[in-house]
Amino acid sequence: MFTKLLLLFTIVPLIEIYVLIKVGQHFGALDTIMLVLFTGLFGAWMARSQGLIVLKKIQTDLHSGQLPTESLTDGLIVLIGGVLLITPGLITDCTGLLLLFPQSRRAFRKFITSQFKKYIAKNNVYTNIHFDDLD
Repeated sequence: MFTKLLLLFTIVPLIEIYVLIKVGQHFGALDTIMLVLFTGLFGAWMARSQGLIVLKKIQTDLHSGQLPTESLTDGLIVLIGGVLLITPGLITDCTGLLLLFPQSRRAFRKFITSQFKKYIAKNNVYTNIHFDDLD
């Protein structure tokens, strides 16, 4: 896990710097900076609006007596999208925006759910919840 995180925190910024330099060479420095600022501001607005929609769906599910499993997964995906938009760069901004749009978020939710099911099946994850212990 440490190796994966180390690679993530070194390779991704290097790729981002490379892309920013190439885009800056093609469009100019000011246009590139404006593009990064625009994607960040638009992404912040999208993260806020989609986060409020997901929160309302969670509340609706809870009030109707249903477990908000899909909504909680959507909330996690929106959170990750917002975090990606905070980090400067075009690749992370594009990925973050993809995570915020409901249509593409549905595909990510299906992928995450299938990966989680595979993990549970592979590792024989069991839960023992004793509700008496929660009091």
